[in-house]
Amino acid sequence: MTKIDILILSNGPGEVTTWVRPVVKALRQKLGDDRDKVRISVVLSPCPNASGKEVDIALSYPEVDRVQGAEHFLSFLVFGKTNEHWDWRNQGVIVFLGGEPFFPVVIGKRLGYRTVVYAEWEARWHGLVDCFAIMKKEVATKVKQKYSHKFTVVGDLIAEAGNFSNGLNTDVRDKKQTKIIGILPGSKAAKLAQGAPLTLAIAEYVYLKRPETKFVLPLAPTLDSETLASFADPGKNPIAKYFGDISAKLVESEPNFLETGKGMQVELYTKYPAYEVLSQCSICLTTVGANTAELGSLGVPMIVLLPTQQLDAMRAWDGLPGLLANLPGVGSSFAKLINWFFLQRKGLLAWPNIWAQEEIVPELVGKLDPKDVGEMVLDYLENPEKLQQVREKLQSVRGSTGAADKIAELVSGLLTVDG
Repeated sequence: MTKIDILILSNGPGEVTTWVRPVVKALRQKLGDDRDKVRISVVLSPCPNASGKEVDIALSYPEVDRVQGAEHFLSFLVFGKTNEHWDWRNQGVIVFLGGEPFFPVVIGKRLGYRTVVYAEWEARWHGLVDCFAIMKKEVATKVKQKYSHKFTVVGDLIAEAGNFSNGLNTDVRDKKQTKIIGILPGSKAAKLAQGAPLTLAIAEYVYLKRPETKFVLPLAPTLDSETLASFADPGKNPIAKYFGDISAKLVESEPNFLETGKGMQVELYTKYPAYEVLSQCSICLTTVGANTAELGSLGVPMIVLLPTQQLDAMRAWDGLPGLLANLPGVGSSFAKLINWFFLQRKGLLAWPNIWAQEEIVPELVGKLDPKDVGEMVLDYLENPEKLQQVREKLQSVRGSTGAADKIAELVSGLLTVDG
């Protein structure tokens, strides 16, 4: 077999964790684990939501051979040189999994590699890209007939979470007396500033009514326990005061947990991905983002929270809005304006609701009261038939699985295999 290189282009933490991971696994299963024959490299481009830990996350995948961080991307794009002076084999394929869609075109031409672009909602550069792996057929509706052969519907990569959960005992959440509530307040400061104290306040309210309830918080690979705990400390996070008399301290043990002043404990789960523990949750409290798609794919009911107690606290926007919201001095004003505008025009936010084009799981937006949300959680726990209805709807609209395997098939089809 000819020696080949597979180059994965990606950017932010969501893409690296939910797209890159299943694709590199599928590529190894399809093309084999002989690194002398097939080498997989990951090159990251800048992302406003980057945490700085994306390189470590990508390197943790056993299928990946080498990774370059976003800080070196511009030099690679313009001059074709990596920071560590990587060599490139004569034959290869670029797989685009996040970033600017023109990047694979430029880099593919320089390396002489074929290109596969994963497109969720929009596909561009039809004449310059070799193959498009699209989430749904609607992405190709406006494509000229002469390019239609380049488009293959593969499904939703985020739905691969359902595949990774195969074999887990997802019925334990109903059979056990103790109910488990998952807490997913986000991984970036812009979300954690409000999400951490809000979800902890809700959990404490539920705990005081149902002390037998267990709470678990799966840590994102880009977040550590100490950083999370700082957002639960009113002395370090002034926004916490908007959610009542809530504070929590980190208790280091095995495992670590957060404990509030009234004795409510939240276990911090560090294994990633956290599908095993999430699958056992009766319900989750979550912010918006890729985690709603993962929960939906797992069939886990959720309440989606977007608090607006302090409008200028939310600055985790992509593209130009994110840049404006984070400008020194004037960023706060831009953040308030952008978030106000968003709230006026907001549609469905959670991925399962977007898939279904209806509100399957509750989306709560505004100046949220932890007690009101807590009562909603209690109502679900006391009426399990409501939770079951949500699970059934989530399972019915879940994106089709197998996207990673289909992308691996497309990559294999672009390679010339000798012997």
